[in-house]
Amino acid sequence: MGSIDTTTNASSEIQFASRTPESTITAAQKHLQDHGWAVIPDVLSPEENALVLSHLWAAADKFRKQGDDTFMPILDPNASNIRVFYLMALDKIFRDLIQHPVAVEMVEKVLGDNWLISNFTANIARPGSKSMALHSDQSLVMPEPWTATWAMNVIWCLDDVYLENGATLFIPGSDKWTTREDIPKNARSLLKPFEAKAGSIVLMNGRVWHTSGSNITKDKDRALLFGYYTVPFLRQQVNWTAKMPEEVKKELSQELTEKLGMNVHANMAQVSLLKYLDEVFPPEEHEGGEKLSY
Repeated sequence: MGSIDTTTNASSEIQFASRTPESTITAAQKHLQDHGWAVIPDVLSPEENALVLSHLWAAADKFRKQGDDTFMPILDPNASNIRVFYLMALDKIFRDLIQHPVAVEMVEKVLGDNWLISNFTANIARPGSKSMALHSDQSLVMPEPWTATWAMNVIWCLDDVYLENGATLFIPGSDKWTTREDIPKNARSLLKPFEAKAGSIVLMNGRVWHTSGSNITKDKDRALLFGYYTVPFLRQQVNWTAKMPEEVKKELSQELTEKLGMNVHANMAQVSLLKYLDEVFPPEEHEGGEKLSY
């Protein structure tokens, strides 16, 4: 993992690394497989978490200064929800964080080795923020039925997250729903919060139905980052070739360039073995003993 600047002209550096015990990873993978979600605590140290949070607020300011709005009425009822998109184009720390070894290990457990980074965004729920629409990520981009998991979120908790300050709300068992007809009329009453300490990650597969929570506190923010990963045959939310600054493109590793879908072949992933016809189906003979000529 590359080093991360702590200031614009950094004199000190920090490096993301996995400190999570393998037993914790294994337990989280099992819970994610069985329930569609899991929580892993202490993926970031307190120092790392504070650094990322400070860079997030700086990124939000930069996002506004370049003419982008942090309030999206199509998503949120009021401006107390601060949305910051294209994080990886705004700051190197987010290009490093999206590749955190714990996150990648969990992604590959769900999606396999062949995946893309669709987006990396922030949702800061300030006091007074309200819930967005109930949805699953896959329901937004593909038709029914949803019978396989083709996307997942790694949610970085930069504040302590709990019901009152706007924890993401989800419906347990909703990852088994395959059509909108499965959504019960009492869906709202089934919502439960993802509660976690700052520095934790919440893993959520693309079939889990969820919404942002309302922040009913007087003075507590709730900052979350959403790393959204998909199988490569789903179109990415962001065209990173168009969005990434040219000076940043030159610094990207070959691996990150590929995971951002920025190579020439972009999303042309190999999802099956491509072997020559003769290797898989050797030429056969006709009943008369004559070999096929094609």
